[in-house]
Amino acid sequence: MRGWVRGWYQGSRWLCVLRPLEWLFRHLVLRRRAQYLSHPELVWQPPVPLIIVGNISVGGTGKTPLVLALLQWAQAAGYKPGVVSRGYGSKASRYPCLVVAGANAAEVGDEPLLIVERSGCALVIDPDRVAAAKYLLQQTDCNLIISDDGLQHYRLGRSVEILVLDSERGLGSGRCLPEGPLREPPERMDSVDLVVVNGDGPFRPVGAHMMQLMPGALRALDGSASLQAANWPGARRVHALAGIGNPQRFFDSLRRLGFDPIAHSFADHHAFSAEDLEFGDDLALIMTEKDAVKCRNLAPANSWYLPVEARLDTLFESALATQLNRQDSPGPGLRVSDAISGERQ
Repeated sequence: MRGWVRGWYQGSRWLCVLRPLEWLFRHLVLRRRAQYLSHPELVWQPPVPLIIVGNISVGGTGKTPLVLALLQWAQAAGYKPGVVSRGYGSKASRYPCLVVAGANAAEVGDEPLLIVERSGCALVIDPDRVAAAKYLLQQTDCNLIISDDGLQHYRLGRSVEILVLDSERGLGSGRCLPEGPLREPPERMDSVDLVVVNGDGPFRPVGAHMMQLMPGALRALDGSASLQAANWPGARRVHALAGIGNPQRFFDSLRRLGFDPIAHSFADHHAFSAEDLEFGDDLALIMTEKDAVKCRNLAPANSWYLPVEARLDTLFESALATQLNRQDSPGPGLRVSDAISGERQ
């Protein structure tokens, strides 16, 4: 799979043999979206505002840090926000499932658990995001829903669509799967309400809001210590572990902090074992926060994680507030009228 991803973003010419399949995929996704746009009775619109944070490309773009930033903004603005998520890789005993702090990441998913433990907000997982949203409204006093991913889950009505893209990878070859990395054609970018671009790379479409992931203090997995990278007492040569959509971004962050990482990449949402964390030496291990929620009971001594926070440009919050204030007006994305709005069930 990693070879395919490299090819998508590096312009490998052999992928053009998949052009007929790309045409078919593109046709199917366009037809599916058109079906929901032309048949609003198929869409459930929640009785509270709902913000979709999603992407159209395969690979990590920074959606989870943005969700956390949105939760913080919403709370400061007086909302009682909650989150719905597919819960990728989860194995809950029943769905919908309300995720609680300290849960088993293997049961509820790594990203949902990270969001709950960082934000303290209510979060429900269910592959059916409509069922998740209804359950969230039943079980909590939430008055603003944020959907972690779900841009293509068109049965879920939305007030605001936020598309997150990576500034280094951009849209890759601009082709849909399987020839390229896109889940929807590039023109989908023109129909969302807000575009957020993560990083300081060359991909900067006009009108997009820029986001930087700022590293926080390093934290020991056993909870015993927290310190800034500048105060790191040990060797700068460390093991670096990342099972995320774009591991290279994490390794580059460590280098900018002055570390000399030995990179260990794993597939996104990898289910770690103790053997994955054994490297045969005494060097410290630093991992992502997303991996830390799965490795707390597996990691050796001297294991740390690096949290990050999303920092957005100054215009983003006002643009988001404007979009929320316009939620009753049909916009360019998938919207339905109040006449068919769902009730709390």
